Amino acid sequence: MICVTKFATVTSVFLNTLTPKFYVALTGTSSLISGLILIFEWWYFRKYGTSFIEQVSVSHLRPLLGGVESSSTTGLFSSVNGDAEPRPSVSECKVWRNPLNLFRGAEYNRYTWVTGKEPLTYYDMNLSAQDHQTFFTGDTQQLRPEDAVMQKAWRERNPQARIRAAYQAIEINHQVQVNSDSFVWYLCAAAYVLLAEEEATTITEAERLFKKALSIGKDGHSSTKKAHEIFSLCNTAGKDINLLVYIKRRLAMCARKLGRIKEAVKMMRDLMKEFPLLGMLNIHENLLEALLELQAYADVQAVLAKYDDISLPKSATICYTSALLKARAVSDKFSPEAASRRGLSTAEMNAVEAIHRAVEFNPHVPKYLLEMKSLILPPEHILKRGDSEAVAYAFFHLQHWKRAEGALNLLHCTWEGTFRIIPYPLEKGHLFYPYPGCTETADRELLPSFHEVSVYPKKELPFFILFTAGLCSFTAMLAMLTHQFPELMGVFAKAFFSTLFAPLGFFADKMESFMPSSFWHQLTRI
Repeated sequence: MICVTKFATVTSVFLNTLTPKFYVALTGTSSLISGLILIFEWWYFRKYGTSFIEQVSVSHLRPLLGGVESSSTTGLFSSVNGDAEPRPSVSECKVWRNPLNLFRGAEYNRYTWVTGKEPLTYYDMNLSAQDHQTFFTGDTQQLRPEDAVMQKAWRERNPQARIRAAYQAIEINHQVQVNSDSFVWYLCAAAYVLLAEEEATTITEAERLFKKALSIGKDGHSSTKKAHEIFSLCNTAGKDINLLVYIKRRLAMCARKLGRIKEAVKMMRDLMKEFPLLGMLNIHENLLEALLELQAYADVQAVLAKYDDISLPKSATICYTSALLKARAVSDKFSPEAASRRGLSTAEMNAVEAIHRAVEFNPHVPKYLLEMKSLILPPEHILKRGDSEAVAYAFFHLQHWKRAEGALNLLHCTWEGTFRIIPYPLEKGHLFYPYPGCTETADRELLPSFHEVSVYPKKELPFFILFTAGLCSFTAMLAMLTHQFPELMGVFAKAFFSTLFAPLGFFADKMESFMPSSFWHQLTRI
């Protein structure tokens, strides 16, 4: 007990010897450190959407303290009919190829030349390289020489190295002749595809290279067979069919970009008839955009009747195009004041419900359509229901919404009503499954760093940001008051510490009176 009493005496003497300058230095240093922590926490939250301290605590400290994380990534949530359903896990946030992705050489690179910014992330380009290797190289176990070169070309990170590899594949292909049915044909279409995508600086030049890829083999024999017949000669190389479909699709997109829209529509329809089983390529989304440009709304409705089915996967293009058609029918005469007085008509109610359905599927799109957020070039891959899909949809379809008189006004008046229907979107949906919580992480990988990723539902500030902000403000206020009123703050500080240590002194006195002095003497010797 003598040690406790002595410690209290020394502490009291030490506090009495402290000057106001010490308190200024103490509070100022505390304010500076907490301010730096606040700035770092805020930057980390804006970039990664979570608190750094919280992430470190969950990832490293909880296992050390014996905490157990949930071993299952799925939980039971209520569906539309109230039954328990598993929530989609992170692995189910599948990334899809953007059906309307731009050309690297003619569009993405031009943006880089003008702005100095890279519109594509490495993750996005790496996914494209994997797609090309999967779809465009031969099925046989022993690759053809040009296939081996092209596989290496897809993996190259440097664009110039990819282009050089494509020319090398063309040169090798000219030296290797493949005999089939008594004539010679050459197969280096994949190399021309790479050149059309990355070397061509205009859409016209890209179209010329794609046509060259489509017509390969015509010069190798006297008969004038069609390109798809040449591709189909090698029945074991099914990926050559994938290459053919890709080339024809890009040719249709070139025609669309060059203003030959009717020709593009015909090419897309023919492609869908010729390869009806390749629906996962979403060629119908290219067709919908071209038909909207033609203002052929009856044809758009016919395409939607086929693909906007409950058994088929949805997309922002399907949902928002359906909403656009219904909004277009009533938007020119729609007035919020008149609707509040007389109520909504049946057609207006259908349009509002279609908008709510579209917003529930992808809540990020309206801010781009209403120009509340700036648009960027769409990525080559998108995440359905995510910000990347919203960017891709709005980039190509904003003009169609503007063309429909009053459609954007109707969207502006009604889209936020969706959130009253689904107050807890991560737990229970209305017409769709609960909104997946993994979209933000995937979108940050797909979208460039200079783009502010849209997050839904809006996250509240983490506790540690609020705590460090309060600590920084409180210590800064104390430093200022101590500097302005040193004597008064010194009295307050001494009174505070005296009050803080008073329970300890009281406890020491009680223990000293309760325990014999010999016990404390023996304890101190130990």
